[in-house]
Amino acid sequence: MSNALTWSPLDDRAVATAKALAADAVEQAGSGHPGTAISLAGGAYLLFQRLMRHDPATPSWLGRDRFILSSGHASALLYTQLYLAGYGVSLDDLKALRTAGSVTPGHPEWGLTPGVEMSTGPLGQGLASAVGMAMAARRERYLFDPDTPAGLSPFDHTIWVIAGEGDLEEGITSEASSLAGTQKLGHLVVLFDENRISIEGNTNVAFTEDVMARYQAYGWHTATVDWTAGGAYREDYAALYEALKAAQDQTDAPSLVRVRSIIGWPAPTKQNTGGIHGSKLGGEELAGLKQALGLDPAQSFQVAGDILDHTHQALARGAAAKAAWDQAFTAWRAANPERAALLDRLQAHELPAGLDQALPVFPPDTPIATRAASGQVLTALGAVLPELWGGSADLAGSNNTSMKGETSFLPDNPGGRTVHFGIREHAMGAVLNGIALHGPTLPYGGTFLVFSDYMRGSVRLSALMGLPVTFVWTHDSIGVGEDGPTHQPVEHLASLRAVPGLDIVRPADANETAWAWRHILARRKPAGLILSRQNLPVFDRAGQGLGDAVDLCAGAYILADSPLPSLDVLLLASGSEVQLALAARDLLCRDGIGARVVSVPCLEWFAEQPASYRESVLPGAVKARVSVEAGLAAPWRGLVGDAGRSISVEGFGASASADQLFAQYGFTPEAVAAAARESIEAAGSL
Repeated sequence: MSNALTWSPLDDRAVATAKALAADAVEQAGSGHPGTAISLAGGAYLLFQRLMRHDPATPSWLGRDRFILSSGHASALLYTQLYLAGYGVSLDDLKALRTAGSVTPGHPEWGLTPGVEMSTGPLGQGLASAVGMAMAARRERYLFDPDTPAGLSPFDHTIWVIAGEGDLEEGITSEASSLAGTQKLGHLVVLFDENRISIEGNTNVAFTEDVMARYQAYGWHTATVDWTAGGAYREDYAALYEALKAAQDQTDAPSLVRVRSIIGWPAPTKQNTGGIHGSKLGGEELAGLKQALGLDPAQSFQVAGDILDHTHQALARGAAAKAAWDQAFTAWRAANPERAALLDRLQAHELPAGLDQALPVFPPDTPIATRAASGQVLTALGAVLPELWGGSADLAGSNNTSMKGETSFLPDNPGGRTVHFGIREHAMGAVLNGIALHGPTLPYGGTFLVFSDYMRGSVRLSALMGLPVTFVWTHDSIGVGEDGPTHQPVEHLASLRAVPGLDIVRPADANETAWAWRHILARRKPAGLILSRQNLPVFDRAGQGLGDAVDLCAGAYILADSPLPSLDVLLLASGSEVQLALAARDLLCRDGIGARVVSVPCLEWFAEQPASYRESVLPGAVKARVSVEAGLAAPWRGLVGDAGRSISVEGFGASASADQLFAQYGFTPEAVAAAARESIEAAGSL
């Protein structure tokens, strides 16, 4: 089959229209990034009008190609193509670029604008998450249609990305691209716009490497289309189309197609300058651009009727492609009823019946680290949740993120469920986001809690989009011991709890860990599961009359109530420190002080509970309160109040055994009991 591009004068006019629309939108907004949206309009047009399999009338169609604008600042580039292709983005929406309440915000936002597959803007995130999408596509192909020859399955599709030099300068793309090369992710195609301009001017002040050699070393297929060659600048769409088509046909390597462009071309004086990267053109320059494009300089947002008729043919092509796909999909369903039933369940976001019975129950006679308990829970869940998969940043043996009996996810083993992210925490976070965005599987990834700093940007985007990603963060405190302060998280619980939409769950024992996994999966929201390195006792709940581990789902619950008629103080704790609160309760009881122990695994879940439940657990009349957690005290201030006391870590740790450090920092039953007495005295003086 020929890769030759069919092109007409109408296509030239449509590209010119897209360039002018992007410039007009930024001009009207008064701010934005017109440069790339102008100069790469033809490349984006090729994707939306010639190469992508998509149906603008059904943006969430399962069989579609995915498109990610990693250079999210160039949002006008995407919005103009969505408008021209018929996605339901209107001309008025383009006029409302970057304004309150519009579907055309300053950077693309997932869930807001039809056709936007991911919230992008932080450079590098889009490309890195596209790697996750390509990995998800491979695993889903295995889950649902492993035997159909390549290219013939309804689950075969391409992941397309537009990225710029800023994306490739970010370290996250180096991490993710290296992983993509190792995974040999065919059908991942990145259109790399090399215009050599950034906000500070020519990129050679900071970025002089041979990008193509780097990607070849990663194991990528590479190609270059140089629009700047030969003296006169020419946007050669035929050459770019051929290169992209050849990249799309790659089955055993991801592809980077470089186009050497001039940013802002053909703006008369600001093209090829940093001035057009992130600022509106201005009236005179905008008029000059339109004149160079053969458009009326006096008109704004001009779209000829025949242009829109031409570009809206994407609707007819999309409908035809979807109809053909529907036929193949119907045949697949008939031939694969069990796999079809699995797909239906996953798309409905339903967990299988009997999941609760699959959860392991841990006996109270054997202490176990919550990281180890989590590993056992994962193995048990894996038997009933084929959609659950993940791994760690080269710490599987420490994070316990490998399901026993499961193999590695590798190019020659797409059915493997253990993902080896390598020592690439930031890319791991973005890849997990891409897997979740692609749907419908459920990803998780692990590292030490202290290294969550390395993946912060990806975690924030996960929370921003509300993705069902589970971050497994182990070695959660000074309990790391001899590895010292570089490996001992102190501020991390507080800083992660500050991220809106992110659930931070720190279970107190193995059975809380099992129910934490269960509730996280049911909620389908981003969550950080915070787990201990050291062994913790498994509470004898039945024998000692303690609260049930399932009550963890409320975020906080009464683990042990006051054994005395009075309730004088509330002891609040999470994770490994709950055992200290229990022991302190016994000490206080001997002195006639009634203490209630409240296990608080998740402040976010507790905050969601009705006021009546929160009052039943933490009665407002009891002002004496103590929080116990091996981290900063700040998140507990609202719960302990003015009379409260906190046992916490307010500085960095030290290199010593865990037992020594806990004693040194006041994490003993005696210290908790003393703090309780102080709080009772303070409450009495209020």
